[in-house]
Amino acid sequence: MKAIRTTLIIGLVAFAYVSFIEDVQEEWVVPEKYVKMKNPTDPSVDLDIGKSLYNKHCKSCHGKEGYGDGPKAADMKGDLGDFSSEEYQAQTDGELFYKTSFGKDDMPEYTKKMPDDEDRWLVVNYMRTLKE
Repeated sequence: MKAIRTTLIIGLVAFAYVSFIEDVQEEWVVPEKYVKMKNPTDPSVDLDIGKSLYNKHCKSCHGKEGYGDGPKAADMKGDLGDFSSEEYQAQTDGELFYKTSFGKDDMPEYTKKMPDDEDRWLVVNYMRTLKE
């Protein structure tokens, strides 16, 4: 009976540890340099370019409205986010720029597909229009 209890306790501790590690790994840590980075573009200018780039590169996973419900979303493992949510919109432009630029897990890096930083900033500006 004691061996079963010990095994059960070890199993629960191991499960809790693995769950904790998965939660830590899920967190998307953005370097402070990017958190504080200011958007060099004017959000009211070239919004159509940002929308066009979003439609070309982002819509297939993140969806037309940014809900994370694009046609490829079902094939993704992680949370695609909801660009309309307060939580998402509370991020700085620099955080969104970093995530859009460098990706993580299923989110690809876009520094090669969109090598011009300004293009990625324009996508950030467009994503801001998707808030609720």
